[in-house]
Amino acid sequence: MACDPTELRHIPLFALLDDEELAVLAAQVELRKFAARQRIYKIGDPSGGAYVLMSGGVQVTTVDEDNQEVLVDTPGHGELFGFASMLEQTAHQTNAMALEETTCLEVDRNDISILLQRKPMAGMDMLTVLARQLHAHQQLVRGRAMRNPNEVIDEKATFGNRVADAVARFGGSWNFIISFGVVLVAYTTLNVALRGRAWDPYPFILLNLFLSMLASIQAPVIMMSQNRQDTKDRLRGELDYEVNRRAESEIKDLAKRLNLLTDKLDDVDDLLREKLK
Repeated sequence: MACDPTELRHIPLFALLDDEELAVLAAQVELRKFAARQRIYKIGDPSGGAYVLMSGGVQVTTVDEDNQEVLVDTPGHGELFGFASMLEQTAHQTNAMALEETTCLEVDRNDISILLQRKPMAGMDMLTVLARQLHAHQQLVRGRAMRNPNEVIDEKATFGNRVADAVARFGGSWNFIISFGVVLVAYTTLNVALRGRAWDPYPFILLNLFLSMLASIQAPVIMMSQNRQDTKDRLRGELDYEVNRRAESEIKDLAKRLNLLTDKLDDVDDLLREKLK
C-alpha cells in the first residue's frame, strides 16, 4: 500500500526531510497492516526491513538465557523497531507482535539507498535525528547512574522505621553510654546518701526494674533497625545491579549505533564525492 508523504513528516527519523525528499521516500516505502496478535517477525527471521508504528500497538520481546520472555520495547507512534537488524542485514534478535489491529510502515535498505542516491543530504538529516536520540540515551544512562540509593530508601521509610533508626543510632553512641553512666552514678549515689529516706535503697530493686524494662524495649527496637539495615543493603545491591545492567545494555546499544552511524557517514561521503566528480 502506498504511503502519503505527509504521514512521514510525523516520524521523528524523517522529521527534518524536505518535501522532495519525503516524496522520494514515500514512493519507495510500503504500509502494511497486521491483525491483533499477529506476529510481525520472530527471532532468527531474515531481516527484510525495519518497521515504523503508524497506528495500533506493538510489543517487542526477546528470550533470555533462562528461556524467559523479556519485554524489550513497546514502540509509540512514529517509533522504529527492527531497525538495527535491517541496517546490519542480520537476522532479527527480537520478536515483534501486534497487540491490536496495527498499521506499520516498512522500510528496507533499498528504500534508504534510493533516497540517498537521489537526495544525498537526506542522509545528514537522518543522522542528525539519530545523534539527538543518542544524546537522549546518554542523558538517560547518566541520570539513572546518579540515583542515590539513600534517597530511594528514605522515601520508602515509615515513621516507625525512622524512630527505630533514631533509637538504635543514639543507643549505640558514646553520648548514650556517657549520659546513661552519669544517670546511674547519680541515682545510686543519691539513694546511698539518703540512707533511711532513700526511695530505692540498696540493692536498688526499682532501678533494676527500670533497667529490665529499658532492655526489653530497646532490644526489639535495635533488632528492627538491624532488619531495616539489611533491607537497605539489599536495596542498594538491587539498585547497583539494575544500574550496571542498564549501563551495559545502553553501552552495547550505543556502540552498535555508533558503528552504524560511522558506516552511514562513509556511505554519504562516498555519495557526495561521486556527485562532486
